[in-house]
Amino acid sequence: QVQLVESGGGLVQAGGSLRLSCVASGNIFSINVMGWYRQAPGKQRDLVATITIGGRTNYADSVKGRFTISRDNAKNTLYLQMNSLQPDDTAVYYCNVPRWYDGSRWRDAWGQGTQVTVSL
Repeated sequence: QVQLVESGGGLVQAGGSLRLSCVASGNIFSINVMGWYRQAPGKQRDLVATITIGGRTNYADSVKGRFTISRDNAKNTLYLQMNSLQPDDTAVYYCNVPRWYDGSRWRDAWGQGTQVTVSL
């Protein structure tokens, strides 16, 4: 199994910053890509950003220039630095590993989510 535990969410005023963390544990040797998704009330879960083990990144257009994804492979930790937050960024943020190998098949993994609320 791969376990993902997020932290760092909270309430912040518009224009403020937050840093999310996600610690991966368990059967992590096969992990390449990690990412962040978010889901606002009544909406689908959307991609925020992804990063490969080599550091290649990809961002949703809505967060480019404001959010930065990074990872510390030695600590098995994924980060999301969020700056210039706006009310539209309010959502539950989920850590994701799209593919990991359990010895017989490839699977995905999700964290439990962390709430980010941005007030005016």
